[in-house]
Amino acid sequence: MDFLAALTGSFATPCAENPTVAMIEAAYRHHGIDARYLNCDVAPTDLGDAVRGAWAMGWIGFNCSLPHKVAVIDHLESLTPAARLIGAVNAVARRDDGWVGDNTDGRGFVEALRTAGVELAGAHLVLLGAGGAARAIAVESALAGAAQVTVVARDRTVADELADLVAANTAARARAEVWSGSYAVNPQADIVVNATPVGLYPDVETMPPVDLDTVRPGLVVADVIPNPPATRLLREAAARGARTVDGLGMLVGQGVLAVELWTGVRVDPAPMRARLTEIFGAG
Repeated sequence: MDFLAALTGSFATPCAENPTVAMIEAAYRHHGIDARYLNCDVAPTDLGDAVRGAWAMGWIGFNCSLPHKVAVIDHLESLTPAARLIGAVNAVARRDDGWVGDNTDGRGFVEALRTAGVELAGAHLVLLGAGGAARAIAVESALAGAAQVTVVARDRTVADELADLVAANTAARARAEVWSGSYAVNPQADIVVNATPVGLYPDVETMPPVDLDTVRPGLVVADVIPNPPATRLLREAAARGARTVDGLGMLVGQGVLAVELWTGVRVDPAPMRARLTEIFGAG
């Protein structure tokens, strides 16, 4: 009998509201994988020690969330092409030659859209925000067939940088817009994505400044925030006839990819989504 479980987890701060631990452990139980997932509150000044400690303790991998997705790169031995292109890491796997950083956020988002029946091919995608999640979503959505990506951010330099990254490395057209005041959704947009943390628990009644009068029936509005799943933005958009995609889909999608990186097992997303639904009481 073997009492040594494989160790995985997450490094972030704050982290108490992150439901990934419940989701990943549901997958482990469902598939009989002898592993544990530890939710660790790691301050920026302690990130290097945490990464080295995980290696010393034999961890097989870990996630990184805010504010560590870029800073963790300095503590890794190598990056996948996706992580190098995006410039951020959210999933790290143990390999013989050291830690390898990957980015599964964008692929998780793409899978969430597909699961919801949303077609990316030929779509005009508008991204609210230009941080780590936005970079991953912009790149992977363009690689998945989006025809145009519009990056909306308050910092013009950051928005331009992401638009240039997409244009230089994918077949999609890309442009930047400065986010000033309440954003009016482009009438040509097919999909609008909140890739900012606005609306995350406990600030559940906040929402990114969007002109709701420009949200039309049939527009797809997605949010990266998993807690709560039904953000105020999604509730307001649904009330105006928009199709909505919550942040749980992206969370589950990237979780499936992370577990496969760590264990080699392609887990069933259904128990993961079911566990999150149990926690939040939302589908």
